[in-house]
Amino acid sequence: MESNLETSGAARLGGRGTFALLAAHCAGMVDMVALPVWVGTLIGSYHLDPQEAGGLVTLFLAAAVASSVVFAPRLNRLPARASVSAGFGVAMLAFLSMAAVGDSYAAMAGLHAVAGFAVGCSLSFTHGTIGRSRNPHRLFAAAGLALGCFAIAFLGVTPGLVALHGGPILFRVFAGVMAVAAAVCAMAFPVLKAPHLEMSTAEPSFSPTVWSGMLGVACMAVTQAMVFSFVERIGVDRGFGLAAVTSVLIATGLVNLLPAPLAGFLELHVPARRVVLGGPLAQATLALVITQSSTLAPYAAAGAVFVAVMIFTHTFAFGVLARLDVTGRAVAATPAMLMTGAAVGPILGGTLVKFLGYGSLGIAAVLMAVAAMLCFSRLERRAVPAGASA
Repeated sequence: MESNLETSGAARLGGRGTFALLAAHCAGMVDMVALPVWVGTLIGSYHLDPQEAGGLVTLFLAAAVASSVVFAPRLNRLPARASVSAGFGVAMLAFLSMAAVGDSYAAMAGLHAVAGFAVGCSLSFTHGTIGRSRNPHRLFAAAGLALGCFAIAFLGVTPGLVALHGGPILFRVFAGVMAVAAAVCAMAFPVLKAPHLEMSTAEPSFSPTVWSGMLGVACMAVTQAMVFSFVERIGVDRGFGLAAVTSVLIATGLVNLLPAPLAGFLELHVPARRVVLGGPLAQATLALVITQSSTLAPYAAAGAVFVAVMIFTHTFAFGVLARLDVTGRAVAATPAMLMTGAAVGPILGGTLVKFLGYGSLGIAAVLMAVAAMLCFSRLERRAVPAGASA
């Protein structure tokens, strides 16, 4: 009998099931970890121009968003373990094919779309299952910490492999990550029964409050991608020096290990609504410092913690959405929320920088923060911790 099979919608996961969810989260969110190496490899090893390289990654992200839109509403109607394993399996084959097709841009584009759709499917079921656990806030915080550790290992090894063996090795590494995730999930991904719905076999539509929370997360994701995509360029173009800018990026990776476990620790001590309202404000403030600084110290301090604000705030937002929608479908749409921002942010930021300069990114961040805070303001006013039951 499956050790992690549960009879209720809110499930207590065993160690094997929890490990499978963490592995699936790391594989599914690989774009957040690998984006600089990914784009750099397409430009340096495949000799694509920045627009072409960015276009391939945008195809991956757009396909993941479309996949999340398709599969998130079907979270409780399809077999999660089979869907997650199959998604990672298809992504593995797509990445292996990328390593073999050479310089064919059309083939690369099609394979990026296939990989993105497959990963989006797996990630939707992963986040939906986390959302239906007994404590989604704390489990999502653990997943954030796992992703931070994975990022350090990935970024510590992969650039050297690409320099030594060429561009195709990156896609073989991606394929290996997907293969491990597929195997782990096939053996241990949690199997949960659908939540009981009284008087109807149809799942209820999302409330306006849930939609507002989801839109607030998407607004923060746009700001995150819009500003962070240009952190390196801002530092270099303002004469801070490549070594100093690289040190800021390294510091960012180390700082990013902290917000997820901190959010888990503060779950019962800080009202979630206060966090999600303060997060966009802090994000916009840091964006202004990054884009307006003419000296290294404030730029470095704000740049090192910029991503951490999003991780911390999103952990609380994830817990709130999981509590408001017990079916898990809202948090199953997490890939759509985050990857929409990842796809839109760089294009929006690039357009603003091209015509208005780096300072315009800070102004745009303030406007997005206002939109996010308006969305989050519709969440319940009760100071209920994110891990409490509805």
